[in-house]
Amino acid sequence: MNRNNQDRLGGHRPTPAEPPVQANQAFDPLSFVAPTEFVEIPSGGMYPENHPMHGKDVLEIRFMTAKEEDILSSQTLLKKGIALERMLDSLIIENGLKARDLLIGDRNALIIAARISGYGANYKTQTICPACGGRSHIDFDLNKRAIKKSSESETLKLEKLKNGNFQTQTPYSKFKIEFRLLNGKDEMNLSRINIDKKKNKMPESYLTDQFKMMIVSIEGHNDKSIIERYVDNMPTRDSRHIRACYKIASPDVKVTHDFSCVSCSYEQELEVPFNADFFWPDR
Repeated sequence: MNRNNQDRLGGHRPTPAEPPVQANQAFDPLSFVAPTEFVEIPSGGMYPENHPMHGKDVLEIRFMTAKEEDILSSQTLLKKGIALERMLDSLIIENGLKARDLLIGDRNALIIAARISGYGANYKTQTICPACGGRSHIDFDLNKRAIKKSSESETLKLEKLKNGNFQTQTPYSKFKIEFRLLNGKDEMNLSRINIDKKKNKMPESYLTDQFKMMIVSIEGHNDKSIIERYVDNMPTRDSRHIRACYKIASPDVKVTHDFSCVSCSYEQELEVPFNADFFWPDR
C-alpha cells in the first residue's frame, strides 16, 4: 500500500517562495538571449533521409547581431568569398547543419530573413535599366516574398525520381537526363572554378561547368567523362530545355518589384539582387 509522504512527515509543506527581486539588483547583460525565428524553406525538406533537414519545412535561425556584422565586414573572409557563408553558419541553430549543405533556394530564404532581422524589410538599391543603361533607385519590400515550390512538368517531360533527383528527355538528342539540385557547396565550387579561370586568363564557362556538376547520368550512364563530353557538345535546344527544367524543379524564394525607368519609361518585373549593399545599407 502506498504511503502519503505528506501525512508521514507531518502534513502539507508549502513550496518555498522565490526570493524577491531587489530593486537595486545589478543587471546581468549575459542573461540576454538573442531572439530567434523559424524561416519557411522553399524545398519543404526534400533532402535525403540522412540529412538534418529531411522532411522539415522550417529552419530556426538567430537574429543578426554585432557578431554577424563583424563576420560580414571581415576583409579576410570577403577576399576569400566566404563571409556570407560564415554569417549563415553563425545564425543556424540546427546541430550539425552547415549552410553549404542547404539547397540554394533554402539559403536564399535564410539570407532574406537575416537581412530583415538585421536591417529591416525595406531594401533600397540601384538598378541599371536594360534598355537605356540609366541608373534608377528602387525599393524592395522583403516582407513581400513568395515561396516557389519544386514541381514536375508533363510538357517538359520532367519528373521527380524516388532518390530525390529529376529526370527529363531532351528535345533534340532524345536522351534521358537525370540531374540533381545544386546546394551551397556546389555554388562555392562553381565560384572558385570561375575565379581560377579568370586568374589563368581562361575563357569563362559557368553554364557548362554548372551542367557538368548537376547532371548525374545520361541514358543511365554516370561516367563523368561521358557527361562532360555530352555537355561540351550539347545542342542549344537541349541546353535551353535542361535550364527550363531546372528552373521548375528548383525550389526558391522570390522578391519582385515592378520597375519603371525614369529615363525611358521601360517597364519590367525585377527580382531582388543580392548586391554588396544587401547587408551594408549605409555604405
